[in-house]
Amino acid sequence: MGGPNLEIFKFGMYIMFPIAWMYYFGTNLENRFSIPDFWPKAEESYKIPFEREDIKAEVERRRMLRLERRARRLERKGVLGQGEIAEADVGDENS
Repeated sequence: MGGPNLEIFKFGMYIMFPIAWMYYFGTNLENRFSIPDFWPKAEESYKIPFEREDIKAEVERRRMLRLERRARRLERKGVLGQGEIAEADVGDENS
């Protein structure tokens, strides 16, 4: 068949191929596979409040934002609901 030299060569390939593969893709990752400005800078990211007053202010800000969104949603729903009712009333009068 192949002989012992072929077996040694095959064993060497089985061992060295994964090691070479990991070395090629594992070194210099920052330059090879990086996208510039992918992650936000520290000053651009959200700051978690740690002080009691900051936490209260953030909770209040989020509460006001939620209530504004709720008011807008109810207003839109009410406007659409009234329009549908008005159209239904007009349709009944014509019959």
